[in-house]
Parts: sequence; structure tokens; C-alpha cells
Amino acid sequence: MRILGIETSCDETGIAIYDDGQGDSPEGILAHRLYSQIAVHADYGGVVPELASRDHVRKTIPLIQQVLADAKLTPQDLDGVAYTAGPGLVGALLVGCSIGRSLAYGWDLPAVPVHHMEGHLLAPMLEDDVPEFPFIALLVSGGHTMLVRVDAIGEYKLLGESVDDAAGEAFDKTAKLLGLDYPGGPALAKMAEQGVPGRFKLPRPMTDRPGLDFSFSGLKTAAGTLVRKECNDLSAEALKQTHADIAHAFQQAVVDTLAIKCKRALQQESLNRLVIAGGVSANTSLREKLAVTTKKLGGSVFYPRPEFCTDNGAMIAYAGMQRLKAGTDADLTFKANPRWALDSLPSIRK
Repeated sequence: MRILGIETSCDETGIAIYDDGQGDSPEGILAHRLYSQIAVHADYGGVVPELASRDHVRKTIPLIQQVLADAKLTPQDLDGVAYTAGPGLVGALLVGCSIGRSLAYGWDLPAVPVHHMEGHLLAPMLEDDVPEFPFIALLVSGGHTMLVRVDAIGEYKLLGESVDDAAGEAFDKTAKLLGLDYPGGPALAKMAEQGVPGRFKLPRPMTDRPGLDFSFSGLKTAAGTLVRKECNDLSAEALKQTHADIAHAFQQAVVDTLAIKCKRALQQESLNRLVIAGGVSANTSLREKLAVTTKKLGGSVFYPRPEFCTDNGAMIAYAGMQRLKAGTDADLTFKANPRWALDSLPSIRK
């Protein structure tokens, strides 16, 4: 079976084809393409929903044609079409939903609506080293930060989530305070590499109390206060170093906070396998910290390759394949779900 995956939930258009390996082709991604809208939104310092939607309209069909050509396939070689139905920006979601459902109808194929966060959660399954169920998943991106117990595909127990800013959102907002261009998260991480450890200390929010929820709004505010306090009347060289030191302190605070909560979740649920996914999971410092954390617990950490950490069509194609095999086939109507609880999904335990 082969399935086309379409991702348009925010500011990246991702298209991929996944093969389950039961035929002549090996299991895995046959082809994938990703178009980023960074240049579209850079002047605004963040994603403009209307511009995102319009750009998806322009790019989705050409990318589908390119991926089919890359895989040397035609629509007749496909067995289904999967598309992100939520959560995300409603206009952007509607583009992928309408195109995906229409193509499925026109090609006489099953249509499979996919939960965006389930796609992220399952992205490590595209790698050679695949985690066994059950495990704890840390989903950490620009829009979400959550800890989930995963017993099977569709069997999700929400353990904790951010009560305000997501970790990736805090990265981007703090990067803006440091004068970095959009998207600021990766730029802040790069700047932090030049920072002096220990010069500044920022809080590890909500780690001094029970529970697995997160809060990064106050940390962002503390970083802003530090910028205003320490970055006045400095030479260009001193200002550059101070910015790097603040970036290092901020990143370390986020990484430590996430690691503390992950350790707490693993111990609470008596598990030792951890999956991290989402855009922030590409952060090198976070990966290193969580590797140490899980090793001390006698466990291991799993994550997708960097190109599959951010939004992409490959994760939607994989998640869609699992749902298709379980019998998911949407009717002729389609619905974009900008808010969609992950733990509301049905189980497909075999």
C-alpha cells in the first residue's frame, strides 16, 4: 500500500509518499518535498495566517506533482490520501483538507484525516531505531508543549501541557528580544553556542511544585528583564557577548525544565522509553540533556531525523497509513479542526 501525505497546518507545505513495504518497494518514504514560508513571513516577525493560506494554495498541487514524479508514480499507484485536519491555522488546514479530500474523490481513493500532533508523535517510527510501546512522548514545538503516555497508536494519556506559551513560542519571542530575525528559535540556539555558561541564571518554571504542566511565559519575561538591565551602554562586542550569554541562560533554563518534567513523567508512569518530537526536538542541547536523563534511568530516548522534526508530509503519510490500515476512510465531507484534543483519537491497537 502507498499513501500520499499532505501537511499544511501552519507555514510549511509538506508532501510525501509512504510505502508499507508489502509490495515490490521497501517500506518507508518513497519521496518527500517541503516548502517553507519563512521568506513570506520574515518581514512581519511571525506567521500571518492569511498569507500562509494563500501560499499553501499556490504550492500544494505543484509539490504533489513533483513528489509523484520523484517517486516515479502516478495517482493510479496510490491507495489513499492523508491530510492534516488539525490542529493548526484554520485557513491553512482548509487548503490541505480540501485538496486532499478532492484528490481522493477524483482518484477514487480513501481519504484519511490526520491529527497533526499524532503525526509528530509517530515521526520517530520513520527511523531505523523504533521505540516499542508503551513510552512517554514529549511533543515540543512552536505551538505545543505536552507530555503524553503512549500505549498504542490512538491510546494517548495527556500527562501535562503548557498553561501559556509553548517552548518554541518562548524561543521565538526571546530571540526577538535579542534582535534576531524570524524564525528566532534556531537563531537563538546558534547564538547560545557562543554564550558563557553561568554568567546569568534564569528560573526553571514550575519545577518546584508537583505536576507535569509547563509555563514558559514568565521565563520569557525574565529574559526580557535581563536584556533591558544588562544591555545598556555597551560596546558592540560586549553587547554581542551579553546577548549570547543571555541566549545560553535562556536555552539552558528551557532544556533543564523539559528534562526535569520528562524525568518526572517517566518515573510517575514507571517507563524508561522517551520519544521527543516537534520542531524544538531538533535542538542539540535538548537531545544531549535528555539522553543523559534517560540513561540515568536505564532507558533511552528516540527522535526523528532533523528534517522530520519540523512540520512535514512524511509524518502525515506514515500516520495516515496506520489509520488507513485500521479502516479510517472519511466521507465526502471534510472538516478542519483548529483545536483537536490528541487524547480524543480512537485506538487502533491490533
